[in-house]
Amino acid sequence: MESYKISIEVAILVFPIIAFILTTPFLIHQYQKYGAIPFFKSVIFYSLILYLITAYFMVILPLPTKAFVANLKTSPTQLIPFNFIKDIKLTTSLHINDLNSLLQFLNKPTVYTVLFNFLLTMPFGFYLRYFFKKKWYQTIFYTFLLSLFFELTQLSALYGYYPRPYRIFDVDDLIINTTGGFLGHLFAPLLMFFLPSQAELEAKSYSKGQKVTSIRRLLAFFIDILFIILFNIVIQLLLYNTKLENYSFLITITLYYLLLPLITKGQTIGKNIVKIKVSGINQEAKWYQLFFRNFIFTYIIVFPFVWIDMLDKILVIKYQEIIFISLKIIFGTLQIINFIYYIVSIFNKDNLFLYEKITKTKNISTIIVDKNFIEHSVDNIPLEAEPEEDKIQKHSSPKVKKKKKNKN
Repeated sequence: MESYKISIEVAILVFPIIAFILTTPFLIHQYQKYGAIPFFKSVIFYSLILYLITAYFMVILPLPTKAFVANLKTSPTQLIPFNFIKDIKLTTSLHINDLNSLLQFLNKPTVYTVLFNFLLTMPFGFYLRYFFKKKWYQTIFYTFLLSLFFELTQLSALYGYYPRPYRIFDVDDLIINTTGGFLGHLFAPLLMFFLPSQAELEAKSYSKGQKVTSIRRLLAFFIDILFIILFNIVIQLLLYNTKLENYSFLITITLYYLLLPLITKGQTIGKNIVKIKVSGINQEAKWYQLFFRNFIFTYIIVFPFVWIDMLDKILVIKYQEIIFISLKIIFGTLQIINFIYYIVSIFNKDNLFLYEKITKTKNISTIIVDKNFIEHSVDNIPLEAEPEEDKIQKHSSPKVKKKKKNKN
C-alpha cells in the first residue's frame, strides 16, 4: 500500500513539469481547430495527464537498487492466464457474513493487487469514452495497448537500466487491466450525466474562438519568437563572414514582421497556427496599414533596443552615451505606455494596443465553425459559420450594399 502512496506523491510533484511540456502542443491543436479552450476542457485534459503519470509511476515505483535486483532469483514472467484466482484461493479465506474476515481478505496482497489493477485502468476507459469518444471495442484495444506498454516496461528492466526485470511481466495484469478499461467505458455514462457533453464543449470552444483573447495573442507571439530564432540561425549561416553578418537579427525581424505579413495579408506563422490575422477595424487591412502597424510593433514596441544598440556600435558622435541612453529611456517609456493602454482597453472591451489604435488595425479570428455544432450554441453566444474577415468583406462589398438598397 505504501508503494501506491509514493507513486501518487511523485506523480503530483512532476506533474507541473510534464504538463508544461505538453501544454504547447495541446494549446496549438485546440486553437487550430476551435480558436479557444474552455476552462472545463483544460481541467479534463490536465486531469488525464495527471492520471497517466500516476499510473506509470505505480508501475515502476518504488525503484530498488541495482545490487538488489541483480540478486533476484524470481521468474521475470508469469504466462498462465487467470493464475491470480489460484493465488487468491491459496492465500485467503473468506466468510461473507463475517466483517473481519472480509477486511482481512481485502488486506491480502493477492487481493488488493488485483483490485488496484482493475482500478488502474478504469479511468482510462472513462477518458476514452468521454474525452475521445471511442467505442467499446476501441477502448478494449487501447487499454490493452496501455497495459502491454506497462508490462513491457517491467520486462525491459526499466528500458535496460537494471540488469534484469525487478517486476514480473504478468499475463493476468493484461487481462485485468483491459477488463478495468472496459468497465470504465461501461460505467462512464454514470459520471457523464453530471458533465457537459463533448458537443457542448466543442460548441463553447467555437463560440469563444470567435474572440481573440490575450492568451491567444501571447501564444502566437511566443510561436513567432521560436520561428524568429530558427530563421535567424539560417540567416546567420547565409551571411557568415560577410559585412551583413552583424545585422542578421535586424534582417530577420524585418523580413519576418514587415515582409511576411504583407505577403500573407496580415499573418505571421504564429498567427496562422492559432488562427488569427490582422485586419482593418471595419474592413480588410490595406498594405500600408499592415506595414505601418508592423513597423511600429517591430522597431518601437518589441525590438527597439536591437537597432539602438547597433547604431551605438556603428556611430561615433558627440555625447554618444547620453544620446543612446536617452533613446532607450524614450522607447522603454513608449513600451510601458503601450502596455498600460492595452490594460485599460481590456476594461473598455476594446482590447487594442495603442499602436493598433493608431494604425486602425486589430486581430480577428479566422476560425471557420463546423456547422454541426451551431445547434449546440451555449452561453447565449451565437455561432457563426464563417470567419470574421469573410463577414468584413461581405458587408463592405458593393453587391451587398446594392442588395440592401434594393431591399429598402
